[in-house]
Amino acid sequence: MALEITTENFKELTSKENELVVADFWAEWCGPCKMIGPVIDELSQEYAGKAIIGKVNVEEQGDLAVQFGVRNIPTILFIKNGEVVDKQVGAAPKAALVDMINKHI
Repeated sequence: MALEITTENFKELTSKENELVVADFWAEWCGPCKMIGPVIDELSQEYAGKAIIGKVNVEEQGDLAVQFGVRNIPTILFIKNGEVVDKQVGAAPKAALVDMINKHI
């Protein structure tokens, strides 16, 4: 299961130097989010110890969505050293996400 990312733990997670954080912005009512959710969970297990992979529920963590200008979900942000280094808007195949993660770890 992917880590739940909240406004409370976000700064701590993204402040680790050279650590990649993959944040999936989603909502319960979003069909494409439900499709990609299991992929995010798989990636969190496959990349344990190599990257932090988690989910941001935009209904509960609206401040984070606003902070990063997330207007469409799912949006997956790839954050390293506190900066967004890559972004995927909309559902994507697992292979595309793996390529993006591997590019930044």
